[in-house]
Amino acid sequence: MNLKRFGLVTLIASLGTTVFGASIDHIQNYTAEYNANMAQQAAISPTTSPYFNPAGIMRLENGTYFTAGGQLAFGKETMKYRTKNNSGGEYSADLAAPIPNFAVIRKQDDRAFFWTFGGIAGGGKLEYKDGVAGIKVLEDSYNSIPVVGPLLKGAKDNGSSATGENMYAQTTIGTAWNINNKLSMSVAGRVVYGWRNLNAHLDSTVTVDKDKFNMIFKKDLKSDLPLHIVADIDSERTAWGFGGQVGLNYAYDDTWNFAMRYDTKIKMEFEADAKSSPYTNPLFPGKELGFEIFFPQYADGAKYRRDLPAILAVGASQKVTDKWTMFYGANYYFNESAKLDKDVPGDTYGLEYDNGWEISVGTEYWLNNKWALLAGVNYADTGAPKDSYMDVEYALNSILVGMGVKYRPNEDTEWVISTSHYFYEATDGNFAEKYAGKANAQRYDKNISSIGFSYTKKF
Repeated sequence: MNLKRFGLVTLIASLGTTVFGASIDHIQNYTAEYNANMAQQAAISPTTSPYFNPAGIMRLENGTYFTAGGQLAFGKETMKYRTKNNSGGEYSADLAAPIPNFAVIRKQDDRAFFWTFGGIAGGGKLEYKDGVAGIKVLEDSYNSIPVVGPLLKGAKDNGSSATGENMYAQTTIGTAWNINNKLSMSVAGRVVYGWRNLNAHLDSTVTVDKDKFNMIFKKDLKSDLPLHIVADIDSERTAWGFGGQVGLNYAYDDTWNFAMRYDTKIKMEFEADAKSSPYTNPLFPGKELGFEIFFPQYADGAKYRRDLPAILAVGASQKVTDKWTMFYGANYYFNESAKLDKDVPGDTYGLEYDNGWEISVGTEYWLNNKWALLAGVNYADTGAPKDSYMDVEYALNSILVGMGVKYRPNEDTEWVISTSHYFYEATDGNFAEKYAGKANAQRYDKNISSIGFSYTKKF
């Protein structure tokens, strides 16, 4: 590791723009009802079908439907690290992620049209106010860093901080039609706009041992030299993407309904617009140390691909009784075929992911003709290997549990209120392996909940 890289190890813990939910970038929280029942892949509902089962719109009554809703995800993303001398601590960032959604359906006999707008990927906004963990890693590991490590006597964080924002908005327009009285199909086009922003400040001090420095570089330092490393960046990465969608719905009988949806990969090339103030090392004049060296995606003018992977969604609904319906669903994310800040010239940051998957079970029970109870559970394997865990990205596996209520004051109006909580699988990073046992492992965790509401009106 060269001197530039050594200084930038302290930045790693400051770039927490990770996603909440079940995939690398994708979210499935398109509607408030998903919070309560995650198995929406085969649902027949004006509130959720435009998002999860558009071909199922053909099973609705004729009419025009309008839906508006919103969700708020909140919680913390946390990094824990304890040094060999038992110091260290916990470094957390608060999450606040509002997710609005709107949909319009026009269904008439054997043809329907639909439009949706809302979030499709991202993790909201995170802010690390109380320093970062990377500097604590250095307290354990700097002696193991080739060439540079032996020169150093210590490291100290003077108050580094960062704010990251990672969000994607989509709009989809499509049509659905009946193939026969049981099978229907849908096709749609989608436009996505994404932004991945970083505003960060590094302020740390490392001390160069004069004797070791003089011996290696044949210099004549009179005393140990503290290097005050200060660097800043304010970068906004934006991209447009376009994709397609196809869906099928098969109403087997009055009890069972089956559905499939395929969302194509969305190619997105992010371009950065950045202002930065790098650090110039006095020991090596002309050598600048900045965020862009370790994270070239955020350099001004940089263009990097970060696609949204294709999704295959399948599901079924089972009407157990007139009042009780069960839902079953699964999603498969084709991460391996998407470019996620990788496979580019000079890439030093690209992450390798396996394909991801999730399975869901949900239920809806009508207490009477106006009120229903909703509940669901979802398990997600993101496909993110341990080696990809760093504080710019750590997509953890999770169990999502939700519940809610549905209220229909009349046959043309529907309200949904829901809440959910993610139970993430806290996981160690690879610092201990990276530094040959001279550093402890860093522990990654999240604690995120969500609340939501929606309103649907038939005209």
